[in-house]
Amino acid sequence: MKQVAKLALEDGTIYQGEGFGYSTIKTGEVVFATGMTGYVESLTDPSYKGNILMSTYPLQGNYGISKDWFQSDGIKVEGFIVREETRYPSHRQSEQNLSEFLDENKIPGISGIDTRALTLNIRRHGTMKGALATEEVDDEELLTMARTQPRIEDIDLVDKVSVTKPHIFGEEYKNRAVIMDYGVKNNSINELLKREIGVVILPYNTPPQEVLDYEPGGLLVSSGPGNPSRVKEGIKIVQKLSEELPIFGICLGQQIISLAFGAKIYKMKFGHRGANQPVKDLLSGKITITSQNHGFAIDKKSCEGLPIEITQINLNDNTVEGIKHEELPIIGVQYHPEAGPGPKDTDYHFDNFLEDIKKN
Repeated sequence: MKQVAKLALEDGTIYQGEGFGYSTIKTGEVVFATGMTGYVESLTDPSYKGNILMSTYPLQGNYGISKDWFQSDGIKVEGFIVREETRYPSHRQSEQNLSEFLDENKIPGISGIDTRALTLNIRRHGTMKGALATEEVDDEELLTMARTQPRIEDIDLVDKVSVTKPHIFGEEYKNRAVIMDYGVKNNSINELLKREIGVVILPYNTPPQEVLDYEPGGLLVSSGPGNPSRVKEGIKIVQKLSEELPIFGICLGQQIISLAFGAKIYKMKFGHRGANQPVKDLLSGKITITSQNHGFAIDKKSCEGLPIEITQINLNDNTVEGIKHEELPIIGVQYHPEAGPGPKDTDYHFDNFLEDIKKN
């Protein structure tokens, strides 16, 4: 027997489809991602905490689930919306199907709805609060749940995805970096280890002096979910250590660096989520295709008169994609050079970070 599922949006729209995964009700901000592959990486990306994710590519689950593709210890999205979900994946590494994976992580999924129409609705009106039910619930009750939940910009999410104690990898390596964990992805850790950079992953609220106690050669300010303005601990870390260590910020990390030097952040209409965003480097003129997942951006005008320089822009909407400090070895990028999922055009940033560590 098919399981009926419903998705309610704060604008009053209710979509009905077929449920899969776990039988429950979840709320969150409904967003869409445009990647044709990479659903495992997206589902396990900590930056999606607080979001109900919709894939614009219609078929999901076709190559199954493998732990090798995880970006964290499990699913971080609040729910998953697809046009078509397959129960019979085909891939030599597949360990289970998509529905089993969601059920194991207690996450609901809905299929069989018009994801094209939903995407157009979000592009027209912006991201919306939603509620996804894979168990029986009255329409009005579900709408009330969607409308009365707090907005994602008003929620602290980093503490829900950060480690609670230090984790150390690659102790045998000469060079070492501290990662401030605001929702770091496994690929970022692996990119450092591939370059023989030892890694110390620290909780989001670690004091600056404790960071220095590990004697790192550099600091990675990680990606993560939610409103960067609420990550006060991260802003303080950058301010305190900006003259002590080379600093590299990814996504949320770039926004935290910008806030630390006085820039402003704004919430985007529907954000950038996918593996095909074109970015132009303003110095070289080179264009790269990037993987992105963010709903906030740096206010370009607010950078005027500050010691940070805009180095890269998005060619679709001219938003800020890269920054650097005018004097200190501090850089940030809005996209994901670790590319999980996505192209590998920009992994050179980790090579540059290694060079900065060696010079420190």
